[in-house]
Amino acid sequence: MKDHGMEDKLKGMGNKMKGEAKETWGNMTNDERTRTEGKADQLKGKFQESVGKAKDKLSD
Repeated sequence: MKDHGMEDKLKGMGNKMKGEAKETWGNMTNDERTRTEGKADQLKGKFQESVGKAKDKLSD
């Protein structure tokens, strides 16, 4: 836990951003699969951020 969860938080932010972009693209192109993938990426990102925050609290 030497990075205090920072790596997980950064990966989470990246997945959330990627998911938002996919969801937006899915909405623009009326592609349900891409829209759903975007929502899944956002959930993955939120989970990763939560893990990072938990690691950060444990290291305090």
